Amino acid sequence: MYILQTSKLKKYYGKGETLVKALDNVSLSIEQGEFVSVVGTSGSGKSTLLHMLGGLDHPTSGTVEVDGQDISQLKDEELTIFRRRKIGFVFQNYNLVPVLNVYENIILPVELDGNQPDKAYVEDILKVLGLGSKKYSLPSQLSGGQQQRAAIARALAAKPAILLADEPTGNLDSATSQDVLSLLKVSSDRFKQTMVMITHNEEIAQLADRIVRIEDGKIKSDGRIQEDRHHA
Repeated sequence: MYILQTSKLKKYYGKGETLVKALDNVSLSIEQGEFVSVVGTSGSGKSTLLHMLGGLDHPTSGTVEVDGQDISQLKDEELTIFRRRKIGFVFQNYNLVPVLNVYENIILPVELDGNQPDKAYVEDILKVLGLGSKKYSLPSQLSGGQQQRAAIARALAAKPAILLADEPTGNLDSATSQDVLSLLKVSSDRFKQTMVMITHNEEIAQLADRIVRIEDGKIKSDGRIQEDRHHA
């Protein structure tokens, strides 16, 4: 079952000689539970793609379907609600609320939606991400890696249809990056969570089930990791 699909997705900026095709006719299908890396150099269109998948920007044309809903047709208010319920985000900057402790940060999006958090599920996430002892710590009392893990826990807490990670280890050292990425992989497997991770780092990309390479706004290759290694 496809949880995420784009069809003939385009995002153009400017006109005439200044026209920039940030995304040019991108069609992509991602199955429930897949962990996909989208790889590309700076300016390749990978971040624009992530913004389209997450409903953070509107396409020039084409469609984006998340969990059966064409989000490109939603009005801004409807899109805000849909994002909160169905899409989890992990960015380079952790975006934790400084006056809230780890647990309060994690359950905040669920409570903003007027729901009660699944406490057993949140405890499970804390355990998997190694944050059990930091539950009542403020963000300022955490290392960068711990803050990023808290951001991942927050993204998972609402049980989103998809989790989108934009260069999630961009602000971390290499050893901490490996820890955080391993935990992303574990969370994907453990919670059957569909994840799409944007990265320019080939080594990081290899942790996913599948790698989609994007250049000049177009998909250049799309293959499962085993296939890539077989042809290497």
